[in-house]
Amino acid sequence: MSTPKIDAVVIGRNEGKRLLACLASLKGQVRHLIYVDSGSDDGSVAAAREMGATVVELDISQPFTAARARNAGLAMLSDDCSLVQLVDGDCIVDPDWFSRAISFLQANPNVAVVCGRRRERFPDASVYNRLCDQEWDTPLGEAKACGGDALMYLAPLRQAGGYREDLIAGEEPELCLRLRMAGWQIWRLDAEMTLHDAQMLRFAQWWTRTRRAGYAFAEGATLHGAPPERHWVAETRRALLWGMGLPFAIALSSLVTSWALVALLIYPAQLLRLSRRLGWQTAIFSLLGKTPEALGALDYHWHRILGRKRGLIEYKS
Repeated sequence: MSTPKIDAVVIGRNEGKRLLACLASLKGQVRHLIYVDSGSDDGSVAAAREMGATVVELDISQPFTAARARNAGLAMLSDDCSLVQLVDGDCIVDPDWFSRAISFLQANPNVAVVCGRRRERFPDASVYNRLCDQEWDTPLGEAKACGGDALMYLAPLRQAGGYREDLIAGEEPELCLRLRMAGWQIWRLDAEMTLHDAQMLRFAQWWTRTRRAGYAFAEGATLHGAPPERHWVAETRRALLWGMGLPFAIALSSLVTSWALVALLIYPAQLLRLSRRLGWQTAIFSLLGKTPEALGALDYHWHRILGRKRGLIEYKS
């Protein structure tokens, strides 16, 4: 079986040395290397060109999204490209990833997208990095979605219309949903794929990222919440219930009787339940995260009423 033609699309904004490491990990592994820059001011554009990448600079007058950047890179690929590796600019691709992924794809013609294990490079740098590393550890086998790093067949990706550019987050699950509806499969392989550098060292960074996830949940549920997919409906409801509904109901009830505050015990009970499955640290942040998720969901619906999108240019994972 002939070796497929593989190109790569890397996206980034002010990734600095991480971008150079990302591009270096792809050189010699792919045919064409495309780098799409979203308004960097740290010399990323010049550095990428020096490393031999074809650079696309996005128009800064339009809102940046990861989906828009990826589509701009995909538009640069020639029709003879078979596979495209999508990579975030703060990731390094494992040297053995392509051989493992290509072998699987060639043996499974119904699969359009494969991803492997994305790991945090410095999981012990902060609790937030560690939470990211746990988040990347998704179940093996056929999956509903991939993340930002994945190897895809270009033809079905283009037939599906590419990424939805107006999504500020959650663009990969939304694309994978459309691919699955077209009859394609998504698989997570038991193979090392990328090393990611979150550099998430402050609570505020975690809060913003989690709030953005809530925004994506609500938007995804609005787009594809109908049966049979029910895309992110449960995630949105959980966020609104635990992060907003219950606290508001308890606070309102306490104005009538102070006994209503006893209902707050539902939170330590939920924490205990989650800790048995996730461990204490992850359980605490999972429950705590319902508040920023709920705020993000409400943010989406508020902006939807106003008829405009929230301008989030930071699409770090």
